[in-house]
Amino acid sequence: SSDLTTMDDKNPDKQSKRVRLYYIAAILLILVINTIISPMFFQPKVHEVSYTNFLSMVDEGKATKVEITKDRIALLCNQEGKEQIYVTGRVDDPELVSRLVKAKVEFSQVIPKQESPIMSFFNNWILPFLLFMVIGQLIMRYLGPKLGGGNMMSFGKSNAKVYIAAQTGKTFKDVAGQDEAKEALQEIVNYLHNPARYKAIGAVMPKGVLLVGPPGTGKTLLAKAVAGEAKVPFFSISGSEFIEMFVGMGAARVRDLFKQAQEKAPCIVFIDEIDAIGKKRDNGAFGSNDEREQTLNQLLSEMDGFDGSKGVIILAATNRPEVLDKALLRPGRFDRRVPVELPDLQGREAILKVHSHDVKMDPQVDFHTIALATSGASGAELANIVNEAALRAVRMGRSEVIQEDLEESVEVVIAGAQRKGAVISPEEKKVIAYHEIGHALVAACQKDSAPVHKITIIPRTSGALGYTMQVDTQEKVLMSREELYNKIVTLTGGRSAEEVVFNLVTSGASNDIEQATKLARAMITRFGMTEEFDMVALETVNNAYLSGDTSLSCAPETAARIDGAVFDLVKKAHKEAREILEAHREKMDELAQYLLKKETITGDEFMAILHGTMEQAEPETVETTAVPETAQVEQGQEPEA
Repeated sequence: SSDLTTMDDKNPDKQSKRVRLYYIAAILLILVINTIISPMFFQPKVHEVSYTNFLSMVDEGKATKVEITKDRIALLCNQEGKEQIYVTGRVDDPELVSRLVKAKVEFSQVIPKQESPIMSFFNNWILPFLLFMVIGQLIMRYLGPKLGGGNMMSFGKSNAKVYIAAQTGKTFKDVAGQDEAKEALQEIVNYLHNPARYKAIGAVMPKGVLLVGPPGTGKTLLAKAVAGEAKVPFFSISGSEFIEMFVGMGAARVRDLFKQAQEKAPCIVFIDEIDAIGKKRDNGAFGSNDEREQTLNQLLSEMDGFDGSKGVIILAATNRPEVLDKALLRPGRFDRRVPVELPDLQGREAILKVHSHDVKMDPQVDFHTIALATSGASGAELANIVNEAALRAVRMGRSEVIQEDLEESVEVVIAGAQRKGAVISPEEKKVIAYHEIGHALVAACQKDSAPVHKITIIPRTSGALGYTMQVDTQEKVLMSREELYNKIVTLTGGRSAEEVVFNLVTSGASNDIEQATKLARAMITRFGMTEEFDMVALETVNNAYLSGDTSLSCAPETAARIDGAVFDLVKKAHKEAREILEAHREKMDELAQYLLKKETITGDEFMAILHGTMEQAEPETVETTAVPETAQVEQGQEPEA
């Protein structure tokens, strides 16, 4: 794009120290060549002899040619087929000419030729230096990108992309589901529009604003929207672009970035993934990263040194705030932290509408239903859902997206596309059907469980051979102990159905077991939902925005007691699920038979059969004999709905 330029192109800086050292080395090399190497290879080898020996060689007829200069005499002698040069000092000898004539030796007096000092200087110094410059430029052009710095002449220059004022193409209208973040950033826009209003009361705008949140929530989009609203230049660079293979390059690029930003003030500097350079500094032990720490130190110095009243605002984004150095987060540097969390129900609905502006949608599409089914989805995932729905509409030969496309795209994002070519034996398909009906039936027989939205036994590319989707009727922020426990009971319903009907266990419940165990442990160690441990935090979350890994912070004896409590809780839930299914065995057979016929049923169909309000043909008898133990069913993992 013509609106996108780099600071390397517009703001050339001084050559780095390494480039200067290269030219110093070139000059020294030229000096050595002119004084030592060149005489050794390009000047003929001569032998000095006395004047007496010189006369003897002339008299003996060994000389073939003699040259006489002002202060010496050179003799060319042919010995054993080899020409050798002998020199001797010139002596005032009046008989020398007659001797040379008598010996029939060719001789001459060399006429002194004065060489131009300018040409001599050019040939010996300027020309070699130009040659080295050409070689140096070729090396920089072809090897520079491989060294991580693009052009080697751009050592210390920032790689930030500069978007011209009002050319980011984004405003706050393009950002949905982040009303609190937009409200916090609107103040920066107002300041850039009218700084005098804030200066009149003595207010100082924060130098830095840190955007914190999970991946895909729109942190970079928010930064571009701020620049678009303020109509100021927008510098965009990733934290990893500061780190190079040469120590000191990152610090030089930080200096250059802030220099260019101050020249273009008012402007916004956005550093994405700042944790790449802003990690906590260690004690310099083995394994420390000197380049990263020098870059961080330079960033801290620059943020202290520049004048925020000029209108230079530093925006940074990260999804790992816990690893950032405390010196970077203190007031005066990044004064304000703006959370960019996963959108709520209203936010998800607004995001779906924003991303569907350029997509032809059926007027009957209900975004509220899709928003309910995508709890926990980020803005990027919702955008992907809309795009998948548009792609499906094209595949199905439609000119607009309908509700079915959106619902199917939700399942594609959650569990992957349908595996239409998967071959599953009738026995395994029967086990899968009972497994899914077990989940749904246990959920329907409990008070605090989300309603069943869909049940399917169609395999998916994620590895799931079937799944049960539950969609709550409203957004929930808090979960009670009863709701969490009922969720564990529902998770154990699939395995319980296999045990009740077929008297066997399969590998299909692996994901159920993992989720149930994780939820039970969280109830005990983090939520304080047991009488034994009460309100004691026994586990901490290390990385809330990414993997959500946890670590125990208790004695080994306490950890053993926690394991026992987890065993008891999951075992109790498993027992309760079996009791529910045994009490509703007839309905389970009826529902499983219906699911086997249709492969996919809705929540309404499920509830109609459960309550006996659906008219259907008499179901066939389902064979429930146990499957041999050797037949392990690869049911795959079920996605969490």
